[in-house]
Amino acid sequence: MRTLNAFSPVTLSRRFFIAGAALALTGIGVRATQANAIIGKAVQITGEVTRKQAERLEGLKAGASLMDHDFVKTGKESFASLELGDDTSLLLGSETELLIDTFIAGQGGVIELGTGQMVFDRPEGLAKIDLTVRTAFGMIGVRGTKFFAGPSRGAFAVFVEHGLVDVTGGGVTRQVAPGQGVEIASVGAAPGEITQWGEARIREAYASAGIR
Repeated sequence: MRTLNAFSPVTLSRRFFIAGAALALTGIGVRATQANAIIGKAVQITGEVTRKQAERLEGLKAGASLMDHDFVKTGKESFASLELGDDTSLLLGSETELLIDTFIAGQGGVIELGTGQMVFDRPEGLAKIDLTVRTAFGMIGVRGTKFFAGPSRGAFAVFVEHGLVDVTGGGVTRQVAPGQGVEIASVGAAPGEITQWGEARIREAYASAGIR
């Protein structure tokens, strides 16, 4: 589906350049220092997974460190389990592209899901973080939760297992609660009505992200 390929490595690389130039003009040195800080690691890699940092492209192996601006891409029938900080996990499904724009442990940040599907997992009971997930279809506001995001049955969908997620698209925001899911039919469209997901659809969505 063409709309699911809205972000390409070329587009993201251009965004890296523009963001870097703007940062230099502001004169904020703290952010530049943090750019080279280790923010997480690759926990488990299955199949072909690559990581692009600036202009350097390399295979991503289990145990490798992650930094801000890492662009991670999984190949066909390939999966990646990533850890950000000490308590936040990202599970990437097959043929998925993810940009870690910025992340600060215990606080949050911004990540960008270009293509494919992911499961974000942060245990219940922890302090809330301010994390935003950008997608071609809209924005996902995270407040310490576990949720799925990605293609599901012909649409871009978000399902929440625990916690709360705000899904914004087309000028409309819907808050998705545990056990609920919402779909966005196309780029620029508003999220549809919130529905309860059945076990079959939940298993199907999680399986696409490598959770069996």
